[in-house]
Amino acid sequence: MLKSIVLAGGCFWGVQKFFDQFPEIRSVVGYANGNYEHPTYEQVCRGSGHTEAVELFYEDPIKAVQILAAYFVIIDPTSLNKQGNDVGINYRTGIYSNDEQILELARLMLSDIEAKIKKQVVVETGSLDHFYEAEDYHQNYLQKNPGGYCHLPLSILRGHSLPSMDQILRAYPSLAKLPKARLL
Repeated sequence: MLKSIVLAGGCFWGVQKFFDQFPEIRSVVGYANGNYEHPTYEQVCRGSGHTEAVELFYEDPIKAVQILAAYFVIIDPTSLNKQGNDVGINYRTGIYSNDEQILELARLMLSDIEAKIKKQVVVETGSLDHFYEAEDYHQNYLQKNPGGYCHLPLSILRGHSLPSMDQILRAYPSLAKLPKARLL
């Protein structure tokens, strides 16, 4: 069964490029959880309340916790409305899903991160109210424009694999307390 999760982590070009290195995951960039329907990029940049986000599609055996653990590698979870040089509410970090179990896993993982770094984590976590695909020129932007701007270091955009469940359970002790069946 095809599943999805929406992640915001600053400029969506880099987030999409990062996740596109995993052949098991398909992605589309767009705008999540703003104040009105079908915003344009210009409206989002002017403060429509939407965040630049990437909808990720995956199937078993990929687990949401693997995607979340990979996501936490590319964001600064303590930075409010800013990732790299990108500043504004449209660049906030967020995890959006209408699956409460996924959101619970995300909150547990964020709690573990906060305890480890001893700083407040400001990643928005909640329901996906809506997601609108971005304009065509934004889709796979860094694939079409290899020298284009990216807030992520180029070294992180290739050569990585999704973390194993053993790696995840070591890194996120709260998850180790859950029955394995709950680790979506």
